[in-house]
Amino acid sequence: MISLSDFIHRFQLQLPTQPTHLASNQRNAAVLLPIICKPEPTLLLTQRSQSLRSHAGQIAFPGGAADPEDHSLIATALREAEEEVNLSQDKVQILGQLAPLDSIGGYRVTPVIGLISTPVSFRTNPAEVARIFEVPLFDALSLPHYRYLDIKRCNRQHRIYFYWHQEQMIWGLTAAIIYRLAQQVQNTI
Repeated sequence: MISLSDFIHRFQLQLPTQPTHLASNQRNAAVLLPIICKPEPTLLLTQRSQSLRSHAGQIAFPGGAADPEDHSLIATALREAEEEVNLSQDKVQILGQLAPLDSIGGYRVTPVIGLISTPVSFRTNPAEVARIFEVPLFDALSLPHYRYLDIKRCNRQHRIYFYWHQEQMIWGLTAAIIYRLAQQVQNTI
C-alpha cells in the first residue's frame, strides 16, 4: 500500500491545454475524481438518479458535458461537482488530469484529479444524484481487484472493466477511469 503523499508524488501533473478538436459527433466532457484526504483517503462516487435520461442509476464521478462558458475542462469538472454534490470549487486542490477516454455515448471524457481537505460535507442534487458514497482510495487503485469483459459492439472490440466495493458494482467508463489511474500510479517509479 502506498501513502497519499506517495500517490501525489507518483501522479504526473498534466495541466490541460485548450480542448482538442474532436470529430463532429463528439463533445467534450469532464469528471472530477474527488480524493478525500482522510487518514485513509477515499474516492467519492455518486449513483446517478433513476430519473435521468441516460445512464440512470449507474455509478459515476461528478461530471458532465462541457458548456461553452467553461474556460477549461477543469472548470467543467468543478462546475459539475458543485451542481451535483454541492462541492465548493474553492475546496478542491487540482492535481492534474488523465488522458481523455471516449465514451460509447459520443463524449470525450477528461478525468480531473482533485484533493478535498476534511472536514467537508456534501449534499446531493436529487435531480441528478440519488446518493453519494466513498470507497477506500488504495482499494480502488489495486489492479488485482478488477475484472473485465471483452465485447464487440458496432464491429469494434471494447473492454469493459468491473470493480466490486462491498455490494456495489462499479463498471464501464467509471471503472475504466479508476483502472487507468491505478495503472499510471503503479507504473510510475
